[in-house]
Amino acid sequence: MQNNNLKLKILAIDTSCDETAAAVTQGTKVLSNIIWSQASLHANWGGIVPSLAQRQHNERIGFVINKALQKSKIQTSGINAIAVTCGPGLGIALGVGIEKAKGIARLHNLPLIPINHVEGHLLSPFARKNTKYEVRNSKKLQNPSFPALGLVVSGGTTELILINKIGNYRIMAQTLDDALGEALDKAARMLGLGYPGGAILEKIAKEGKPFSYKLPIPMLGREKEKKFSYSGLKTALYKLIEKEKPIDRKKIQNLASSYQNIAFEHLIRITKIVVKEDEKIKSLLVGGGVANNNELRKRLRKMSKELGLIIYFPYTKKLCGDNAAMIGVAAYFKYLEGKFVQIKRLNAVDRLPRAKIDNPFLNLLGRENTSEP
Repeated sequence: MQNNNLKLKILAIDTSCDETAAAVTQGTKVLSNIIWSQASLHANWGGIVPSLAQRQHNERIGFVINKALQKSKIQTSGINAIAVTCGPGLGIALGVGIEKAKGIARLHNLPLIPINHVEGHLLSPFARKNTKYEVRNSKKLQNPSFPALGLVVSGGTTELILINKIGNYRIMAQTLDDALGEALDKAARMLGLGYPGGAILEKIAKEGKPFSYKLPIPMLGREKEKKFSYSGLKTALYKLIEKEKPIDRKKIQNLASSYQNIAFEHLIRITKIVVKEDEKIKSLLVGGGVANNNELRKRLRKMSKELGLIIYFPYTKKLCGDNAAMIGVAAYFKYLEGKFVQIKRLNAVDRLPRAKIDNPFLNLLGRENTSEP
């Protein structure tokens, strides 16, 4: 990487779901990362209300962007490019960020870098803290050995992704139904713990016993199909709750602990299968909101030690949930490849709610190198 590229400053925007986020990055260094969450507003409805999410993004996005610029101590005139999440995500929410990014790009004559949200999570361990001291392992991640394996676990995605090199991906395992984060949130809702419930479920599960109740291990005996599935486990929990009614606090603790235990065991089983099939994999990169869960981290570290893997998480848990810093980091690598959009082609950039990481995402404009006229 050339030194001038390391100085590349990107203003990144993410409005993929219910967080309005903006960040300023310099190379892979995070200068600012501002997140305004709508979770408390959607909690009243027990889930995300698309029209409410769109309205809140529109109301807050200008403020969040200005805050990101102020904290980074970089003026818009010092920004070299704009990055924005184009998908996957909630369509009308994505649209808010995309239109705002286009407007800034046009106003300041800056290139626009469309980013896949899942790729942002995947590359989040590459982010570096804004300090003169290097974060532990950050140098290794600047030039990792490939192929590597990425695990993205969030409210909308549960995928194991083979990273042949940055920008060259293949999905090795994905969910048949609910993502892990979604499955944890729904379990919390069934137990009356509120929304979003994954983090609350983790706290309650710590107080319970993981083997209090017998729940089915998803895809048991079918691990080689390399699929995740949580719908059956979720149904089993619902039936168990009905059977155990009335449920007191102790039962809730044990039910939460038993459910989380099986959900994570399923994830580990499939991950082991994928790793063992490719002896070249020596690194595991983990991103996504569920990576905040300490119990999951503990199990992934134990598994990595058993399999001889080096495991990497983002340097702060704030980079695990939806955020714009990871979008800026992913955009930096895209920019190095010349994959950005000039002003005259901005109209071709649009939201892609169901975008997949192993598709030629940046070919949405019809050519490999979107910087070309």
